Amino acid sequence: MKLILGVLAVVLLAGCVGPGDLAKNDPSLKLSTKKDPKSYALCVFPKWQDARTDSTMAETESGYRLLVASNNMADEMLDIRKTSTGSSVTLHQRMAWSIMPGRSSIESAVKSCL
Repeated sequence: MKLILGVLAVVLLAGCVGPGDLAKNDPSLKLSTKKDPKSYALCVFPKWQDARTDSTMAETESGYRLLVASNNMADEMLDIRKTSTGSSVTLHQRMAWSIMPGRSSIESAVKSCL
């Protein structure tokens, strides 16, 4: 019985996808804007919250990171980094090809705030 529980725990943990794992994937979108990271993040974040209530925003050393996570898995991650001309914007998605709740609204928000 302990062996079965151990195997089950390993299988469940292997399915977890964190922000670091998402960053290893090729970006779904890679864009730039003349806005500074804070202005851009404050434009996108309320739209992400409308699309997915489990959205979060955190300040990083180089800008901001927006994240949508559910069931211990990061679904969407937007890195906003300061550049000399504004910001670089990189969207990573867990399964870019899948139809997830709010996905089209999340992508639209990224583009509309440029």
